[in-house]
Parts: sequence; structure tokens; C-alpha cells
Amino acid sequence: MRTVTLKRVVVTGLGALTPIGNDVNTFWNSLKTGTSGAGPITRFDTTEFKTKFACELKGFDIEKYMDKKDARKMDMFTQYAMVAAQEAVEDAGLNAEGVDKTMVGVIWASGNGGMQTFEDQIVEFAQANFVPKFNPFFIPKLISDIAAGQISMKYGFMGVNYCTVSACASSSSALVDAFNFIRLGKANAIVAGGSEAPVTRAGIAGFNALKALSTRNDDPTSASRPFDADRDGFVMGEGAGAIILEEYEHAIARGAKIYAEMVGGAMSADAYHLTATHPEGLGARLGMTRALEDAELKPEDVDYINAHATSTPLGDASELKGIIGVFGDHVTKLNISATKSMTGHLLGAAGAIEAIASIKATQHNLVPPTINTTNLGEGIPTNLNLTIGKAQEREVNVAMSNTFGFGGHNAIVVFKKYKA
Repeated sequence: MRTVTLKRVVVTGLGALTPIGNDVNTFWNSLKTGTSGAGPITRFDTTEFKTKFACELKGFDIEKYMDKKDARKMDMFTQYAMVAAQEAVEDAGLNAEGVDKTMVGVIWASGNGGMQTFEDQIVEFAQANFVPKFNPFFIPKLISDIAAGQISMKYGFMGVNYCTVSACASSSSALVDAFNFIRLGKANAIVAGGSEAPVTRAGIAGFNALKALSTRNDDPTSASRPFDADRDGFVMGEGAGAIILEEYEHAIARGAKIYAEMVGGAMSADAYHLTATHPEGLGARLGMTRALEDAELKPEDVDYINAHATSTPLGDASELKGIIGVFGDHVTKLNISATKSMTGHLLGAAGAIEAIASIKATQHNLVPPTINTTNLGEGIPTNLNLTIGKAQEREVNVAMSNTFGFGGHNAIVVFKKYKA
């Protein structure tokens, strides 16, 4: 029987493109100060829509990052991926001479792929009386895996390359997969993360039809209010997050800076409902338990949980039931926060930006807040530290990030403060 010694995996680069900051530093500073990214939708006329707001990117111009001709060959979700990946690759120095690019991979997630491309092309098809004159880039712009391919082609990364799709857990699934490839010695480094561009007519109307989105049109900035008695659904967000995971000895040998260590990850299923989480949080509980086992940590080792907490009545309460089931008496000593209260819900990209928030928390010993929560809802325990209102300073040696998706998909990642 072959014996495998698992390698250490560290974080050496970060990239973020979010509704509250178009780079990692701006994103983190906005999290610290409790800034909301919500506002009226600017991309299309919302007159006939139940929800008229979202967390859109601010001041983003793709032509600052790439040639207009190249950008036209990409859906927005791929454009976002390229921008976040560029920041992370440059941050890690992963494109430097001497890096074996056959051992560098890309695992990039998107829950929806090219929604705007699909919508635009079908509208054009209908307006042309269904004469099939489709754009030759229709399929390459649409497919969810194309962002991973585009990143690899830009940098010549020839290692493992594919897309993970597990709805809102997609980019956390990408991180778990990347973590496993590296610690098994099958890659030296991987660009892992996700991107999403769902602020489209179909995206907003589709989630409205599910009654999943907030309709607090009179006050968008306070609409994402996890755990609050008046929460009425999530706020759509867009953007991307990129994390460079790297084998520890490889990172040390090339003198890379190290943000944190990834020590565990797990995935599980609710096996319960098409769109709803298990009311007792059983799938979430299983995922968190297995992530801790994978990290060889005890519940009392965890200091901070970045909760999935989308601001839906069932989801927020069921997640806390799962957390209480895993952490027991230690749960009152944890900090828990919901950064979606600021960023909105980036769907398949949520796990990546929330992992970045968790990594920065370990780096700076600061827990970002849950904003907009003023009156805890039914089923929300009052003895938990939900980091309400403002960031809290504390020693953060271990941070966990939870993500859950339609179909009952759960993905949990665990980061630890880096020590040589």
C-alpha cells in the first residue's frame, strides 16, 4: 500500500473584485468599517421588477485591465475572473521566472457562467424572428469552465484546470479541491476562486420568482440584514475572489510571503430540498465536523466563523443550529459574522471573497462585522456573538468559512494563522 505524507498548504496571493472594493485592500477596509455595497440597479430598467437594487461593482472599467477587443470575447463573469486572478498572481509573484508552470493549476468556480451572454443572445434570436445567426463566441463566452481556461492561457499555467459548480458553494468547493491536489503533491500551486455576474434581467427576475431576494426597495443599504427579525431575502452581488494556494516548501524556496495556512476543508450534502437548507442544519453540521477533523482541530480551537448567512428566514436560523450542534459550549466564545450584509450574495463567488475575509481576520486579529441587524429574529439565539454593528478585535488563530448552495451543497474551509 502506498503511504502518502500530506504536504502543508499556504496562502501566498489574494485578489478581490467586489461591490465594496475593486482590490483586496479596499475590500478589507470596507469590511472593517461596515460599508454596504447595495444600491439601485444601474444595468437595466427595473420598473417592472419586484427587486430594484443589488450590490453592483462600483467604478469598474474592464478596459483598465485588458484590450477592448479581448474583453468582447468574454462574458462579464470571465472578465471579473481575469481581474481578480491578475491581482492574486501578481501578489504571489507566481508568474516569476523559474516557476514550473506545468505544476501550477487553475480551479475556478462559477455557479451560473455567462448569464448575460445567454440572455443577450436569446433576446437577439427572438428579435430576429428566430433566424439562427448566433455569435461565434456565444458558447465560449457562456460555458462556466471558460474562466479557468482563460486564466491558464494568460499565464501559461499547465497544471490541473477545471471549474467547480455547486451553486453558492462553488468557489469554496474550488478551494477544497485545490487544497487536496496540493497536499497530495499533484500541484505546487493553484489559482483557486470564483466569479459571478448575475445582475441581469433574468438573474434578478429568476430569483424573484423563487421569492429569494429582498424587496426592501426603499432602503437598499440595509436590505441585507442577516439574523434580523425583518430580514426578507438576500441581496444579489457580483464580482470575483482569487486565492493562490501553494505547497509550503515550494513557497519558502521561492521566498513568497505567506498570509495564512489552509488546514482543512470538507463538503457534504443536505439531501433534503431543492432550494432550502435542512431546518436543523444537519448537512452544514456534517460539513463543519468533517472540516475540523480534516484540519485535526477541536471545536474549541476555532475563533471565528464567517457564516453563510444570506439574510433568509430559514437559512440563517438553520445554520446557527448547525454551528451550535458542532461547537457546543464553545459557541458563546466564538465570533460569528455575516459579511454578506455588506457585499450582498455573490452566489458562486461568495466562498472565495468570504475566505479572503477569513484569511485577513487571522492576519489582522480583527473580525469584520454583521451590519444592519437591529432586532434578532425568531430562532436566533441571543447568547451568540454575531459581531453586530462594528468590527471586533480579538486573537484569531483559526477561522472557518461556511458556504451552502441550492441542491443541498455544503463546502467548508478552515484557515489558520501562519507559523513557520
